[in-house]
Amino acid sequence: MILDLLFPNRCIHCNRIIDSELLVCDLCFSQIHFTHYNYFENNPVKEKCLLFFPVENTFALIQFEEESLSRKIIHDLKYRSREKAGKILAEWTTERLEFEDEKPDLLVSVPLHPKKLKERGYNQLHLFTETLSSYYKIPFDHQLIKRNHYSKAQALKDKKHRLESINTFSATYPITGKHILLIDDVFTTGNTISSVAWEILNAGNNKVSVLVMAVDV
Repeated sequence: MILDLLFPNRCIHCNRIIDSELLVCDLCFSQIHFTHYNYFENNPVKEKCLLFFPVENTFALIQFEEESLSRKIIHDLKYRSREKAGKILAEWTTERLEFEDEKPDLLVSVPLHPKKLKERGYNQLHLFTETLSSYYKIPFDHQLIKRNHYSKAQALKDKKHRLESINTFSATYPITGKHILLIDDVFTTGNTISSVAWEILNAGNNKVSVLVMAVDV
């Protein structure tokens, strides 16, 4: 295509020209630190979650390290309109995560406030979630949880304000007897995912597992 010739896709790290469906070149891909966590076993995400709420299983794809390519990927996805990174991250996830015979019933991603969604133009988790849904044949629901308050980005908050989460989220309809996989971009304090998890747990006899793109350990 003419646009591909005029504006070729480039590696977000080294700027080499790469295939239009890729995010980084082969050389830079080796610099991404994948976690290699086992979804069914104990790992740092599960340990942190258990401090806040009962969780079944947990998985994080990459490590969210300072000045790393992993951090740049997430930053570009969220703040530089690189929405297609969500699909690529999902594909990397499917190569490393199998649910075996214990698939969740529903995929639910952390929502943006409508004002934030309008500002950004997309929810960075939607394409990621929908790609996983298609691959694993698990339904998703972007409407189950709503965010009640507009707030600035987590990255711009100090630790004290990240811990303020009273009534941040609410369930939009009753749900019970489901195993729900909660999806978020970065696991830091666990505050956000905990707030969403309790809305689901308090709604009925539900179970919660957690999947994040990256973990800040």
